[in-house]
Amino acid sequence: MYIIAHLSDPHLDGSEEARSRLRKLTSYLREFRRPVDVVLVSGDLADHGQESEYAELAAELKLDVPVLVLPGNHDVSAPLRAGLADFVDSAGEGHPVHQLHDVGGARFVLLDTSVPGEDHGLLSAESLAWLDGVLAEPVDGPLFVAFHHPPFELNHPVLDQWLLRSGPELEAVLRGKPITAILAGHVHNGLATTFAELPFLVAPGVRSTPPLPFEPPAPGGGLVDDTTAHPGLALHIYTPGAPLQTLFRHPA
Repeated sequence: MYIIAHLSDPHLDGSEEARSRLRKLTSYLREFRRPVDVVLVSGDLADHGQESEYAELAAELKLDVPVLVLPGNHDVSAPLRAGLADFVDSAGEGHPVHQLHDVGGARFVLLDTSVPGEDHGLLSAESLAWLDGVLAEPVDGPLFVAFHHPPFELNHPVLDQWLLRSGPELEAVLRGKPITAILAGHVHNGLATTFAELPFLVAPGVRSTPPLPFEPPAPGGGLVDDTTAHPGLALHIYTPGAPLQTLFRHPA
């Protein structure tokens, strides 16, 4: 059994509110009787892309298991690389921050779908070529592709403005590859669907949980910044020869 603890969108900004919401999840993980094999945080690590925010995150993610991180639309490449140097292994010095990690027999391909100064996502032709090359390499264990922006509509009037705009090109690269699952963030809600005929799994939000338009409104009527719901995470459980299982947890 191989267990991934999948967190997303902590949006750390130096405030006690953001820090305490993340600590609810890290405290929960530290109490596991059987530690997870890896922790993945799928973007919007910092709220303003400042190096101090990444340093704060680095301190909070000092767990006794491997931790992987990737950028979201709130992140900035250079400060992220500096503040999270112990977590990031990516060629180059600036943007994009693509990574390849082998952890405990599983391979993680981490894509940077962020666009500097914008909220939507995009993968350049060069990034897609890099991904295609990496996916052509033989892998014995499970293979996960992770990035921040989903490439399809989310039935949310705000989030649907900020999707990955290179969805068809990405689908062409992913289709037919031996990928166990695609893991993403950005939605601040747990979500399970498919893309390119592959499982597509989104972690709940750490910082907030925006309601969909047909749900009861959040206190204050906001569509994005509802911080009244408990922070959440996904647990992806891989067992050789069996379908991947995902559980969503919201520790009180």
